[in-house]
Amino acid sequence: MANSVEYKLGPNTFPRGWFIVAESKELEVGPIRLRFFSQDFVLYRGESQDPIMLDAHCNHMKTNYTGDNSRAGKSSVLQIEGDAIRCNRHARCYTADGEVVGGPGADDPGPKLATIRSYPVVDNMGCIMMWFDPDCGKPEFDPPFLEQWNDSQWVRWELDHLRELPIHPQELLDNMADVRHLRQTHGCPSEYFENEFKDHLYIQRQGGVMQEHNTYLYTSTWYTGTGILLSKQVFGTTAMYELIANTPVEDGVSKLWHGCLYRGNNTEANDEDEMAAKKAQARALAAFSADFNIWRYKVPALRNIQLQADGPFRLGRKWYSQFYAPREETDSIQENLNGIHHTKGVPTPAEYSHDIDHDLPF
Repeated sequence: MANSVEYKLGPNTFPRGWFIVAESKELEVGPIRLRFFSQDFVLYRGESQDPIMLDAHCNHMKTNYTGDNSRAGKSSVLQIEGDAIRCNRHARCYTADGEVVGGPGADDPGPKLATIRSYPVVDNMGCIMMWFDPDCGKPEFDPPFLEQWNDSQWVRWELDHLRELPIHPQELLDNMADVRHLRQTHGCPSEYFENEFKDHLYIQRQGGVMQEHNTYLYTSTWYTGTGILLSKQVFGTTAMYELIANTPVEDGVSKLWHGCLYRGNNTEANDEDEMAAKKAQARALAAFSADFNIWRYKVPALRNIQLQADGPFRLGRKWYSQFYAPREETDSIQENLNGIHHTKGVPTPAEYSHDIDHDLPF
């Protein structure tokens, strides 16, 4: 497990931002009990069918709403009334905003003590994404969204639920600057490469020959905050978007998800396109597993050695720190980093006419 003291990047243990906490379809079978950020949550759909996420413990006596009878993490005994939930110990009722509206003590003079915390959540691209901020601030930027998600030519992903990794998420993001590992780990040496910082976005552009398939690969990859990576990938006649998401579970432990949004060959994706999409996602997952296995068995590189031929690891870590820093420091960090950064000795995308960014959100 990563050393949490050495990894202290600011006053908070966990970063603020948007994070995936579940797949949308998981809520079809009922509420879910979750644990992320060293906290317990309950996630459910109420009468409105909107996803709702609350702290999992009643503020009265810290009872878990789901009791002790839930099976395999499914909150089978959660009492949902409209969009509200009721504690099954003393019948206190909480709205989707975490306010007490019924039950013993609902009219107590100390409502601040009675409320529980509610979290911003969105149902987005088949995922439930939550905004987490240890300081209880409102979202600073929108969650990522791809217009292709609503295009019938594109086959939507079915997420791969990957195991938890004993690694600090900062080391997952180090890959954004790591031009050299693309050759050794993935068999796809970059012929050109660059990074760009744009406020809460961390962007990587690169291209080179996929040696296994003898095909040229172009990629534009970006993190929206620290938790959600999307990568546009174009090779041959294939175009797809890969999703890799990480959400902290405990300090130094991360949960990962993976998926691919695939462009079919027909205006309306058919069975053949869906089969091709499944194969493409499986190949992408196999490639990702090379990184996954390295992360799984490495020890923390708390102060990694910066070589001149490396990409801007240190700048990437500075960009990462803004999500731990007080909000009033964010603008200064962004102003010092924003712009394009090149790696010594590596050609730039402009030299190779990299031209796949035209429909990307940045």
